[in-house]
Amino acid sequence: MLKPSSKAASVSFEGVTKIYGTEVKAVDDISVDIAAGTLVTLLGPSGCGKTTTLRMIAGLEMPTSGKIKIGDTDVTTLPATERDVSMVFQSYALFPHMNVLENVSYGLKFSGFNKSETRDRALSGLEIVGLAGYGDRLPSELSGGQQQRVAVARALVLEPQVLLFDEPLSNLDAKLRRKVREDIREIQQNLGLTVVYVTHDQEEALAVSDRIIVMNNAVIAQDGTPRELYEAPASRFVADFIGEANILSCEISKISGKLADVVTGSYKLKLPSRDLKPGNAFLGVRPNRVEIGKPGSKNTLSGEIIRRTYVGNHLEFTVKTEVAELFSTTTDVDAPYEVGDKVSVNFAAKGPVLLSH
Repeated sequence: MLKPSSKAASVSFEGVTKIYGTEVKAVDDISVDIAAGTLVTLLGPSGCGKTTTLRMIAGLEMPTSGKIKIGDTDVTTLPATERDVSMVFQSYALFPHMNVLENVSYGLKFSGFNKSETRDRALSGLEIVGLAGYGDRLPSELSGGQQQRVAVARALVLEPQVLLFDEPLSNLDAKLRRKVREDIREIQQNLGLTVVYVTHDQEEALAVSDRIIVMNNAVIAQDGTPRELYEAPASRFVADFIGEANILSCEISKISGKLADVVTGSYKLKLPSRDLKPGNAFLGVRPNRVEIGKPGSKNTLSGEIIRRTYVGNHLEFTVKTEVAELFSTTTDVDAPYEVGDKVSVNFAAKGPVLLSH
C-alpha cells in the first residue's frame, strides 16, 4: 500500500529565463519557491509561459539562464531521466495494447522493483484512484475520467519527489472535471505530495490549490492563496482573469492613513488604499458584490436593467449605469427586477478593491 510520501521535495526557481530562438521569451526572469507537500497551480492564458515552466521542472526544456532546484539538488542541467519527477499529461498517454494494470506497472519495471513488488504497488495505485478491480481492462474499455485516473495512478506509484499535471482535465466534461479534480486534491493531501499543476481554468485552480501563481506575458503577475487572489487581486489583469470582475474607472481624491476616498460617477467610497496615490485608478468589483436596489437611494449609482437571465440557482443582471455596464449576480431567484426597470446600484461593504493598472 502506498503511504504518505517521505520523498516530497520543494521546488525553487532563481531568476529563470527561457528564450526560444534569438528573441522569443517564453519565461522571463521568474523566481518562485514551492514548499514540499503543497499543490501549487500555474494559471494563465495560452502563451503566458506556464507550460514551459512546468516542462523545465520536468527536464523536458532547459532554461536559458537561472537555476532550478528540487529539494537541495540543483537540477538545472539534468535531463528528465535523472530527475525524480512524474508527469500526468492532458492526453493520458496510455498504451492501448496494454491493460490497465500493465499501464500502471510500466514505469515500475525500470525502477528496480521485482515482479511481486511491481504488482502490489500497481494494485495499490489503482485502489487509491478508485479503480480496484479494473486491472484487466483495456484503456478503450474505460471512460475518459477513468483513463485519466489510470494516468494518475501510473505517476503515483513511482512515488516521485514532485508530481506534475499538464492541463489534466481539459478533455473531460464539466461534471467529470469536478469529480476528478476533487480526487486529485484528496490524493495529494492524503499522500502529502508536492504537486505543480498547470491549467487555464480559473475555477479549477481555485478549487484544488494551496497557492496559485498567475502568469501573463512570461512573468508572474501575482502569487498567493486562492482567497487572496480572488478577494485582493493586484492588477486589472488578475482581477479579470481570476473569476469575473467589473472593472470601473475611478478617482482617488484623498489618502488618509491606509484608507482612500474614492469616487466613481456619483458614488463615493472609502477603501483600503493599497499603497496607491491620489489620482486616476481602477476599481474591481465581483458580480456577487454588486447590489441592486430601488431607485433614488443616496450615494449609489443610478442604473437601468438591460438584461436578466435565470440560470437555475441564481439570477444574472446587466445594469447600465452612469459609469459602465455592470454585471451582477444574486442567489435570490425571485428578485423583482425586470428588463427596463430603473434601479440603484451599490457595492457590498466587503467587495470592491482598488487596482493600480
